[in-house]
Formats: sequence, C-alpha cells, structure tokens
Amino acid sequence: MSLTEQLYNHLSLFDLSLAFLGLFVFSCLREKLTNKHGPMLWPVFGITFEFFCHINDVYGWVTRTLRNCRGTFLYCGVWLDGSYGAVTCVPANIEYILKTNFNNFPKGTFFKDRFSDLLEDGIFNADDESWKEQRRIIITEMHSTGFAEHSFQTTQYLVSKKLLKVMESFASSQEAFDLQDVLLRLTFDIICIAGLGDDPGTLAADLPLVPFAKAFEEATESTLFRFMIPPFIWKPMRFLNIGYEKGLKKAVAVVHGFVNKMIVDRICKLKEEETLDNRSDVLSRVIQIESHKRNNEIDPSTIRFFRQFCTSFILAGRDTSSVAISWFFWVIQKHPEVENKLISEIREILRQRGDDQEEASKNESLFRVRELNKMVYLQAALSETLRLYPPIPMEMKQAIEDDVLPDGTFVKKGSRVYFSIYAMARMESIWGKDCEMFRPERWIQAGKFVNDDQFKYVVFNAGPRLCLGKTFAYLQMKMIAASVLLRYSIKVVQDHVVVPRVTTNLYMKYGLKVTITPRVKKCFHPWSNIERLLYIGLEHQEF
Repeated sequence: MSLTEQLYNHLSLFDLSLAFLGLFVFSCLREKLTNKHGPMLWPVFGITFEFFCHINDVYGWVTRTLRNCRGTFLYCGVWLDGSYGAVTCVPANIEYILKTNFNNFPKGTFFKDRFSDLLEDGIFNADDESWKEQRRIIITEMHSTGFAEHSFQTTQYLVSKKLLKVMESFASSQEAFDLQDVLLRLTFDIICIAGLGDDPGTLAADLPLVPFAKAFEEATESTLFRFMIPPFIWKPMRFLNIGYEKGLKKAVAVVHGFVNKMIVDRICKLKEEETLDNRSDVLSRVIQIESHKRNNEIDPSTIRFFRQFCTSFILAGRDTSSVAISWFFWVIQKHPEVENKLISEIREILRQRGDDQEEASKNESLFRVRELNKMVYLQAALSETLRLYPPIPMEMKQAIEDDVLPDGTFVKKGSRVYFSIYAMARMESIWGKDCEMFRPERWIQAGKFVNDDQFKYVVFNAGPRLCLGKTFAYLQMKMIAASVLLRYSIKVVQDHVVVPRVTTNLYMKYGLKVTITPRVKKCFHPWSNIERLLYIGLEHQEF
C-alpha cells in the first residue's frame, strides 16, 4: 500500500470519528435544549451516566431534579436495555397509580425478573390472582388475636431479655458499636419468632455471625445490581455463574436451604402435635391451612409455596422497622428538645401506673399496648422520621397499557414509573416551607395524633397494597424506642459519617456508630405540676 493510500485511509477514519463526535455533541445539545429542567439523557447511555455521576447522592439528585421539573420527569436507560418511563413525586399521580387505575400498574415483569431468584412468586413479587390469594391468607392470620398477642409478647421478650442486655454491656464497657447492626438483629429475630416460629439467635450477647442472616442480606443487596445493569449483561453473567451473580446464587442457596429445612421440620412437628393450640406463629397456621387444601401432600411445589411465603415475610419485617429506628435514634440525638419531650412523655406514662414504685420500676421495659398507644409524641416523632427517611425510598410500577397521569405525563405501554417517597418529604408543594425540618408537632392536633393523606405519605404504601403490618410496626418501634430512651443517652461517634446506602432499603451506608451512657434512674410516683416542672428543668441542666 502506497503512502498516499495510507494517508487517505487515516484521513477517512479521522473524518468518520469527527462525524461521530459531531453527531454526539449535536445530540447532547438538542437534548439539553428540549429538556432544560430534566436530567441529561446521553446518547447511547441515557440517564445511566447521570445516575452513576451522582451515585453518592442519588436520592438528593432525584429530589433536586424533581423540584426543577415540578414533580415529574421522563427518562430512558442504556441503548438496547429497553428501560424507559417516568419518575414522579406528585401525590395525584401516585394515587392514580396505586388506587384509581391500580390494575394498569402492577409490579410488572421488570421487577419480578430481577427478584425471581430470591422471592420467587412471593407476595412482594406477585401480581393478579397470586398476589390476591397470598394477601388474603396473610390478612386472615396476621389480624387474628392469637398472632397479635404472640407478636407483641415476642417483641416484649426480645427487647427486655436480649436488646437491653446487649445495650447494658456496651454501656458498661463504653465501647462504640454499630446500633444499626444491633437493631437489624433484633427485628430479624422478632420476625422469625413471631412470623415463622423459629429463633435464629442473632441477638445473643456476643452478636454471633449467623450464616442465614448474612446470606439474606447479601442476596437482597446483590439483587439490586440487576436494576443498575442492563439484562443483556446480567443475564449472561447469571448463565455463566460469574461476578456478583455467582455470589447471589450462593446466598440464595443458603437462604432457601435454611428455610426449606425449617419448613420440613415444622411440618413434621405439626403432624406429631396434631394441634395448633400452642402455635401462634403465622407459618404454622399457613402450613395447616395449605396442607389441608393439598390433602397433606408435601411435594416440591408445596415446599416452594411455603418458602416464598417465608422469604417475603422476612423481607417485610426485618429491614423496614430496623432502618426506621436507626434513623430515629440518629435524628433524635440531633434534636435534644425532642428527646427531652419524649423522655418526659414516657416517664409520665410510667407514673400513671400508680403508687407501686417497685412494680413500676421492675417492669418498666414491659410496656403494655394501651401504654404505647398513649405515647402520642413518640408516634409523631417516629412518623416524622419515617417521612424524612422512608425505609423504602423509591417504589416502581410498570404500565400494562398506554396511560396519562393526572399531571399530563404520557406513560407508554411497558414504561416503568418510579415514585420517590424520599423526595416527596422534601417538596414545599406537599409539606410546606418547613418540609425539610424535623418537626413531630406537624402530626399532632389538639393533643392527638393525626394521620395524613396516605398518598402524600406513602411510607406504608397505599391503596390495595397498603402495608398489612403497619399497626404491628408502630407498636414494635415504640417498644424499642421507649425502652432504650428511658435507660440510655445515645451519642453518635464524632466524625462518623451518616449517609444513605443506594439499595432497596434506606440503610445507613457505614452503619450507626454510637456510644451509650445510662440515664439517672428516677422514682415513679405522682408529683404535683410544680414539682414536675422543677424536675424537668433540673434534669437537663448542664453542670
């Protein structure tokens, strides 16, 4: 090849590269001009490039973008990914999706494909008749008097006999520890005992490593990668069993293996006992009902049905409450005036038990349901924490047919519609100018707790999929918060960074490193108003 020909070829490649660069720049400029307020949708990469540029502040970036776009923006993913749709925080849109036109916005294949290995066809990964049937079973059992009493007694026992023992140990040693980890262990044990009738023992004094609990956490986190990576990448990785997909497969195997053994053992025990009088957990009752329907035939499909029930139940009860309580303790120590009001309310309720000081002091961790229901300010503080730091920061639905949202946004068939619960709390149009302030008083009117519109406070979902465990969750969180606040002052370790982790739940990325010190124990006897005011004033005086 002559020198002239070589030069010609080089120039042709240069011209071609220059043409592609010009096309890329032109596409970027056109996108910026036509979409002035929304996120930059890059050629080929779509919104993915912007997402990873803001990976350390994804929820803040989404919030700012939604503000600029007046509550809704459109997006598309990587070319050939087939990912496109809308992100919104408009309450009217959310009501339309979750209630008005509920049937057009199921979980969808996009979500179900990604969680299919772990959750299979469990209630959180099901639509249509499968979802309705599972929800019916859970409603029947969870709303029974037996389960309500059993779950509450389980929480009482684990808080008083396990959690407070662990806290006492750390208070004595003055060693810093990860409070988020301790709370995850607590809620994990509660849901396993109350819901599944099995104690995994993760909240033992030495905080042991439990393979099942570790595998469950790894499985949920690894599944998240499937939402970030196009299917033409993660599906071959799953087929070849490489990368994070290999770790996910191992974690799911551990989870399913543990649950399978628990189910088989329970079936055998129930056959031996021939009665459920001493069994109040949901799993035992579901096994009895379904086994009767299936003529007591225990085949792989039966085991699979019970297994997907168990994994969904654990997912529902473990992460949400513990994540909420972790953020609650973090935000409370930043607002001492709120903490003081909470302690005063708790102590006042204990004083109302009467003149028996010894009994009140002895059983102060065993709050009764009626006492927890009286803790109005505590419920307000928890609700305010959930508003600002929702355990599930974003939810997603998939449109079956073309649709138009109430704000005029066109939603194409197959689109994914995300609604940001995290961003909703930070919108002036929804919560007023003080939307970003932690203010429990917004939940109280005339001394009573007041629920807000479920479609602007979507923490417990809304519409037909409204959370079935809402009442249980509040009682559980109140029991934990009141028992700990009454005894200990919590301080976050200096320079410890508290930021959300980008995953399905709003975990703290680096945990919650704290130290705790015991509070001075007070006598619980009726005081006059003057004595009470003097006590409250002196109690928080710094000397």
